[in-house]
Amino acid sequence: MARSLLESVCKHVIEQSEGVEYGRSDDLPALYRKASRALNLAPDQHVEEVFKKILGGCTSVVVGLGELRNRVGDAHGQGQRPVKPLPRHAELAVNLSGTMSAFLIATLDARQGSQ
Repeated sequence: MARSLLESVCKHVIEQSEGVEYGRSDDLPALYRKASRALNLAPDQHVEEVFKKILGGCTSVVVGLGELRNRVGDAHGQGQRPVKPLPRHAELAVNLSGTMSAFLIATLDARQGSQ
């Protein structure tokens, strides 16, 4: 669910951004890359090193959430040694997804309000 939330928010941001589109096969990292670029949140769009680090960390969080779902979710089946996250891991994933989603929406709102 954490991944689905973030995917939906990224798609919403892309749909609200002129000249940006996504494909049906775009995964979470690809969607986030497009959404973050549209909102000027990609690390390479900044000069200040501290913002590059923070935004790079955000990218890592998104990539990790996508990989987590692939690794521990039930959509792709599991082998002989299934990985079962503990409740605290699930809580972390949900909170990270919610925080990233809220930040993207707040940034989108701020950009649309200044136009």
